[in-house]
Formats: sequence, C-alpha cells, structure tokens
Amino acid sequence: MALDKTKVVYQIYPKSFKDTAGNGIGDFQGIIEKIPYLKELGVDMVWLNPFYPSPQRDNGYDISDYTAVNPLFGTMSDFEEMVQVGREHGIDFMLDMVLNHCSTEHEWFQKALAGDPYYQDFFFLRDEPTDWLSKFGGSAWAPFGTTGKYYLHLFDVTQADLNWRNPHVREELFKVVNFWRDKGIKGFRFDVINLIGKDEVLENCPENDGKPAYTDKPIVHDYLHMLNEATFGQAASFITVGEMSATTIENCILYTDPARHELSMAFNFHHLKVDYENGQKWSLKKFDFEELKRLFHTWGKEMSDHDGWSALFWNNHDQPRALNRFVDVQHFRNEGATMLSASIHLSRGTPYIYMGEEIGMVDPDYDSMADYVDVESINAYQMLLEQGKTPEEAFAIIQAKSRDNSRTPMQWDDSANAGFTTGIPWLKAGKSYPEINVENEMQGPIFTFYQKLIALRKELPIIAEGSYRPVYEDSQQVYAFERQLGAEKLLVLNNFYPDPITIDILPEYQNGEVLLSNYEEAQTAAVVTLRPYESLAIIVNKH
Repeated sequence: MALDKTKVVYQIYPKSFKDTAGNGIGDFQGIIEKIPYLKELGVDMVWLNPFYPSPQRDNGYDISDYTAVNPLFGTMSDFEEMVQVGREHGIDFMLDMVLNHCSTEHEWFQKALAGDPYYQDFFFLRDEPTDWLSKFGGSAWAPFGTTGKYYLHLFDVTQADLNWRNPHVREELFKVVNFWRDKGIKGFRFDVINLIGKDEVLENCPENDGKPAYTDKPIVHDYLHMLNEATFGQAASFITVGEMSATTIENCILYTDPARHELSMAFNFHHLKVDYENGQKWSLKKFDFEELKRLFHTWGKEMSDHDGWSALFWNNHDQPRALNRFVDVQHFRNEGATMLSASIHLSRGTPYIYMGEEIGMVDPDYDSMADYVDVESINAYQMLLEQGKTPEEAFAIIQAKSRDNSRTPMQWDDSANAGFTTGIPWLKAGKSYPEINVENEMQGPIFTFYQKLIALRKELPIIAEGSYRPVYEDSQQVYAFERQLGAEKLLVLNNFYPDPITIDILPEYQNGEVLLSNYEEAQTAAVVTLRPYESLAIIVNKH
C-alpha cells in the first residue's frame, strides 16, 4: 500500500503546548486535553519533538534513554493514554527518532568510557582527530575520558555520534523503533538521518567544515533500506520522514522513491535560508523572493518528475515564525498567513503545520536578552558583540532569528500566560496573546482557511496526487504552479507582496472555477489583479 498523500501532519513542541501540572512545562495530559481541538482543525497525525530522558543540552535531542519518557512530560501510561485518545479521534502520532547520536550520559557511552570494548565500538574513537568542525562550533572531536583518544560529535560535545557500520548498533536502534511501534505509533521523523553513513576511514576534509565526508553518503541508502525492512516497512500505512541536513534533490529522490523502500518523504531546509546574508543566519536581510521561487520550483518539478516526495513546511521548532520573515505582519497578518499556507498545502508533498501557525502566531517581541532561554541565541548574541555590533544591533538580530521565537507557549486564550500554564512558563509567552489566541481565532479567517485546505486535500485527488509544473517563472512577486491529474488541472497563484499585481491568466484557466481564495469575491478572467498577499486557485476540467 502506498503512502496516503491526503494526510496532514501537525507538529507539537511538547514543552510549550499545554501544561496541566502547573510546573510551567507542557505535558502529555495537556496534549490529551487538546486532541479535540486538533480534530476540529482536521489534521491526521501529530509529530512530537523528543520527550525522552535527556540532560537537555540540546532540547531533548541528546537522549540518555531511548525507551522511556522524561517525567517532566508525564508517565508512560500518560503517553499510552495519549496515543489511545488520539486514535479515538482519528489522530495518530509520529515520534522524533534521534539515531545519529546519543547523549554521553547514555549507558552505551558510559560503558564505553568504563573500558568495555563492545560498547567502545558503538562510537567513533580515534587517536588523532580530523579537521571536521561541529555544527555547533569548534572541533567535532572531544577527548574520550582520560584514554588519550577522541570521540566524534557532529553536534554538541555531549552528543556522541553512533557508529552505524557496527551491526550491533543498528540492531539496538532498530529495537528502539520497534519498541515505539509496539506502543501504537504510526509515524517516525528521523533527525539528521542523512549523516549516519560516515566514511569507513575518517580523513581530513577541509572543504565545508568536513561535511562532504559524512553527508548523503551512498551507504545511507543501504542503512535506510535495512531500517525500513527491520521496522516500519512491515506496516503498510506507516509515515516516515527524514530530516536531511544540507542535502541534494538527487538524494531526496532516492530516499523517497517508493520502489526503493527507504522513507516516505524528506525535509529540506534550503528555502528557509533565503533571508540569510551570505549564508549567515545571524544577519538581517529581506528575504530573496527570486531564490525562494527558484528553490520551490526546482524541488517541486524534480521531485514530481522522478517520483520523489517532499515534506512541505514553513515553520518548526528551530525557525522564527514565517509570518515575521515573509509578510508585512503589521498590516496583512490574515492575508499573509493564509497565502503562505495555500502556497504549500496546494502544492505537491505532505504539508506540516507547526503549532500556532493555524491561528497566525507571531514572534514574541521580547524586551531583552534576559527573556531568551535558547543556548544558540545566547551564544550568538555574544558572538555578534565580539564582531563589533552594538547591543541594540545584536539584540535586533536575535529578535528576528532566535529559535525561541517558535518555542513560546501556545496561545490558548487571553488569560495569564496565554492559558498555557497556571505556573511560571519555562519560556515567556509572546506579547500578542491577548489578541492572537485559539479562543479568538477559531472562527477567524486563518483557522477556517486551514480547515478548508486540509479538507480540500482529502476531497480532490489532484491536490494529493497531481504533478507539479512551474508557471509564471519570470514574475517578480508571484509564486505560481500548476498541478495536473489526468485532464484535470489546477493553477495556484500566490502574491508574496503587499502590493497588488495584475497578471494575464493562462488561456485555459480564464473560464475556470475559483477553487479557493483568501479574499472574498475572487473571480477568474483574462486579466486578474491579485490583491496584497492574495492566493488564488483556479481549477479546470474538474471531476
């Protein structure tokens, strides 16, 4: 059975969704309480960020026990209840699997440190480090206790990379995946999974901080095939997504080609770097529309032509809110939010909604560095000061780019702390919650538009199954594409700017039916003026 392409996934950052214990941290019972809300929205699956025991050096992506739950979020029976209640409401769960590395507090690493050669081979131990750099800065190698050897950590020094070339490591990790499968989990999101295939001999690689030595290596495809065969591949309806670091279209086609039995779909992040100055995140720059359009068209067309499948998204726990990045949010929040959603939900791929996106949540607009918790942001602020920025300039960059922007508590209502907790939230709520909250927005234009988009994907096979073709590629403010399934065709026009623009409609669509618009009284004609941030979808030969 092939992937169900009508499904839509909703991402929850558990720490920030809903706290029922009053300790300021979201929990499983909070998710259970809000499952009816998610059903109302219409989503099919919920992806949860890691909730396993962890020293929290990297927000839970440093796992010290893969088959337990962190008591902060509740108990295993709370977890099981959540899965059960979800199922009763037609909602399945997708878990985050961090299989490239584990915490140095994990018993495997601790046994290796204690001298057990069996567990030492679970990691990459070398007498001499290579010149590779960690993605969090500094060398990717750290001293392995007092042994004189070094261990590899592509991320934080407390995240030791696992040696997938060792069959015992693979066996242990496959057991982890099956443990959660047996708990009724129906999906997995695999963290930086394209980094698991390190070269057999680790050598210096001065190019791009060493990335070519461990990114998208051919053996990753073999490992994913093994993983598929040993775990989720046994169940036809499973949904799997790989987070692909610095990947290529060619590899994502292979990762997601159904005939290869690797993964259902892949995340790539290129489109969320179009507001980086010279590729640098900690900079202020207007987004580059030409580059955004080029990336969407190139990936859309290539994945369509070669039977690959993409996970489509604007927001996640590592990104500032897309509304603040791509839209004049002061004047056009509703129009901008609905346009952004149409531009991916009507496209080819599985759409992901990040919590709060469906009500148009925005960045928190904090007052000072004291409000930020994210270690990356705190380090970046110091780095910007060292580079000669004034405190005001540095703070403005953090305000725009911090990961905390998306991690603020979910805004449920206008009561204290946005209705997220009765205690003190682990991260301060955004300033917008008195106006922007679920209670206010559920009948509003953004939430109801998301409901429509989700329903259309289920009703019209062309949205789930149709091909992708770029159109109006020369337009300097409209991102447009055409979907086709048999004789049926769908044209989707998205104005990415606050200025109206007049365009000539392709002849075959001039008498088509307006399937969807984020404005009232939308119509089709030979010439159409798209209003600020307007999305217009026109269908012809509708079945």
